[in-house]
Amino acid sequence: MRTGKKIKISKIFLYVFLAAGALACLFPFYWMLRSSFMDMGQIFVMPPIMIPDPFVATNYKDALEVMPYFKYLTNTLIIVLSNVGGSVLSASLCAFSFSRMRWPGRDKIFMAILTALMMPAIVTMIPTFVMWSKIGLTNTLVPLTLPAWLGGGVYNIFLFRQFFMGIPRELDEAALVDGASFFTIYSKIILPLSKSVIVVVAIFSFLNSWNDFMGPLIYLNDESKYTLSLGLQLFQGNYSAQWHLLMAAAILVLLPAILVFFFGQKHIMEGIATTGIKG
Repeated sequence: MRTGKKIKISKIFLYVFLAAGALACLFPFYWMLRSSFMDMGQIFVMPPIMIPDPFVATNYKDALEVMPYFKYLTNTLIIVLSNVGGSVLSASLCAFSFSRMRWPGRDKIFMAILTALMMPAIVTMIPTFVMWSKIGLTNTLVPLTLPAWLGGGVYNIFLFRQFFMGIPRELDEAALVDGASFFTIYSKIILPLSKSVIVVVAIFSFLNSWNDFMGPLIYLNDESKYTLSLGLQLFQGNYSAQWHLLMAAAILVLLPAILVFFFGQKHIMEGIATTGIKG
């Protein structure tokens, strides 16, 4: 009985601790949300007003009028959709080769590729920029989209490979006996069985591309090509004193990423758990 009570008490403390941590993490977002529905006179009142009174919904309309949100949104979606498609396709093809096909030096080359995970991105930033500059593709969306179609990222390849290695090889052998090619095995057998890891890679690619600030900052000079992250920075520079509009603009930029993560978190947990078990 005492052991049971101790377990219940420990669970209560655990839940209280987790709830307090969740509130601490969510509070900045709530503060930004409540500020987006206030006027300037309410935001800095002491003691703070936790619930806007009255709600000033026109902040969002005003923010959209002073920031070309939909232009930035279009540029961002072009980059995001291209990177999601490229990451899923190219990373899964590379992983299929490393996990389902046998060729000399396969495992050694894969281990060499994994070493790229230990290399900070800052190391290759300048040489990569010089390369794109030499071929005249700076101030375009190409440097922000094309790399996703040339491998899809080491981490994505690793996730796909670990998942593919858990699929029974007997399926490949049976398909080869029936005359199927490796690409047929990849497209007709492996991919349909890998929906969970595909969703995980797609969501990660979406969030990374949506939140990317350094890439657009380095390669884009023309404001008409700006993404939402750069647009928000420009908005902050021009309207830093108007906090109610700045908070509304920040919510508009963050909302799509939050929705994607909220509706995809179940698939993220399932995909990562399954990948870890099967690896």
